[in-house]
Amino acid sequence: MQLDEQMKCWNHAAVKVLDIRRIVMEAGAQLSSYTLPANGFIYTIRGSAVLQLDGQTYKAERFYMLHGAKGSSLDIQTNEDFEYILLYYRAFLAFPSYRKKWLLAQPEVAPFSLQYGFAPSSPLGLLRYLDELEGAWIQSGSLDLLHTKSLFYQFIHEMMVQLAEQEIKTELADPVKQTLRYIENHYREQVTLDFLAEQFNYSSRHLSMQFKRQTGHSPIDYLIQTRIAKARNLLLRSDATLSEIAAEVGYSDVYYFSRIFKKHVGISPIQYQRKMREEARTEDRPLVISESSIGRRWKSGYIDYENHYQYIDGGSTPMKRRKTSSSMIMVALLSITMLLAACSSGTATTPAAGEGTGASSNNSSTAVSSDTGSQTNKDNETRTVSTVKGDVVVPANPKRVVVLYLQGDVVALGIKPIATSEVFKGAAYKSELEGVNSLGTWFEPNPEAVIDLDPDLIIVPSEETYTLLKDIAPTVYIPYEKMTTEERLQSIASIFGKEQEAETLINNLNSKVEESKQTLADAGILDKTVSIVEGGLKGMVVVESKQYGRGSQALYEYLGMKAPEVVQKKIDVVSEAGGSNLSMEVLPEYIGDYVFRSVYEGADNLTDDPIWSSIPAVKEGRLIEIDFDFFYYSDIYSINKQIDFVVEKLLAAPRAQ
Repeated sequence: MQLDEQMKCWNHAAVKVLDIRRIVMEAGAQLSSYTLPANGFIYTIRGSAVLQLDGQTYKAERFYMLHGAKGSSLDIQTNEDFEYILLYYRAFLAFPSYRKKWLLAQPEVAPFSLQYGFAPSSPLGLLRYLDELEGAWIQSGSLDLLHTKSLFYQFIHEMMVQLAEQEIKTELADPVKQTLRYIENHYREQVTLDFLAEQFNYSSRHLSMQFKRQTGHSPIDYLIQTRIAKARNLLLRSDATLSEIAAEVGYSDVYYFSRIFKKHVGISPIQYQRKMREEARTEDRPLVISESSIGRRWKSGYIDYENHYQYIDGGSTPMKRRKTSSSMIMVALLSITMLLAACSSGTATTPAAGEGTGASSNNSSTAVSSDTGSQTNKDNETRTVSTVKGDVVVPANPKRVVVLYLQGDVVALGIKPIATSEVFKGAAYKSELEGVNSLGTWFEPNPEAVIDLDPDLIIVPSEETYTLLKDIAPTVYIPYEKMTTEERLQSIASIFGKEQEAETLINNLNSKVEESKQTLADAGILDKTVSIVEGGLKGMVVVESKQYGRGSQALYEYLGMKAPEVVQKKIDVVSEAGGSNLSMEVLPEYIGDYVFRSVYEGADNLTDDPIWSSIPAVKEGRLIEIDFDFFYYSDIYSINKQIDFVVEKLLAAPRAQ
């Protein structure tokens, strides 16, 4: 972008000053990988430092001006006491006609994303405006804030004059380089395509296209590859457990991590580690295997949403000792970031097409009320569905349905979608979805792939996926983690006008439960204790919640069976997913008359472990292995099949005395 184009942008811009303050860094202090939360100017007042903005190095002496775009990564290394003014602002093209003209000519360029640094020819003129800006900002009265906007335009005018006089070269911030750098620094955290686009002031589509053009991969693909590379290194060079490594690279559930790892590497993490260690032994480089802790609490189990273990955030952050002489620097910058986030969230917006307006977004985390339902407009062949996002108008008879994660309930209602999120191969309803397009993990669907499918209805399980897809087609958000299985089914049924079918499914399930309980009671099994475990030699998780999955709904909620007293006490009070990670030494105290072990590909073989083999339920043949895939889901279709499996296996096992 040429400087004259930038001047034209400022002539058509509406601006808001977000923050201005002075920051002092002591000699030798440094700031590393700070992400600018908005477009900003850095103007040095005294001292010197080496500044890096998105990898571009600037040597800043007294009176040096640097401009960076939102999302740019800033590093500062001081040589002496260093003082600077930090000014954040937001600007956008205010006039629709000019904005349209700009988008047609340069759709991939954010108009105020130039990056440049220079030594002003008249530094005190710029300083005068910044001093006045700071003074007016501190007063913060309505008239003072209006004054800041006036001063800001004068500051911009003075700076543009000096840029033109010196013919300073400006360049656009490269969103691909910014994205690469951000992923490298933040791969442990929750990262989505929409989040990255928002960070760098680009649309999701254009960022994805540019990224793929330059790297050959989508941003999310690159994120996964980065995580896998970090995991391979940890598997090879550390004694960390698999769950610790999974958390460190951004996956809070070890089993989902294992699947992703195998998909990209070809073998499971355990097999990879064993292979690498065998090669290391061959080269006489033994590795030491650490012991597991005893009785460590597994916080929140594996799942955030009900029976959903794929956390998209989380992961521990290593503590790095950095040379710094003033913690106030980070406190100041953190406060700025929080302030800007507050400003952003407070901005009024107009709901997009398909987004409900009848409910505040603040209520989006509450459960759907019992009167949630739908109303059909026969004239227009549409149905109005009441949701936590307000009323959403959907087709009365949708033909091209996309559903994420909630596909089991949809299938149970007799509906075959055109696309769903990934379904594990052992899922009870896997065969019902033959030929259906897969959109990848439920929390990272590709919007472009969804657009290509031209859906007429989308059903999503989270706020994030709702925001991502709501502009493509009528989108219904089901906050299923706040619902029972029956409530969730009824809510989904109301979208399709299949309330009667849902009632029939629920009645049939209740009848099956009563018959199954009677069958187990007649066999002398219903009053026996049952444990559910998952894990291996280094530690075993004991399920302590009805909401954990892995058969907990079928056994503890529907069949009403009890766990050993030490576990049942927690089940009685825990309202969300939870379990304890125990060592083999204390595990026997938590095992009931029957034990169900969740297994998966690569799970440890416990046959030769003396403690495990000595547990009465295991020793006497009352160990029942359950497939992780099959018991992962908690929809009504899966629950039906799980109850059948549980009852059959309990009846076939030797009787507990």
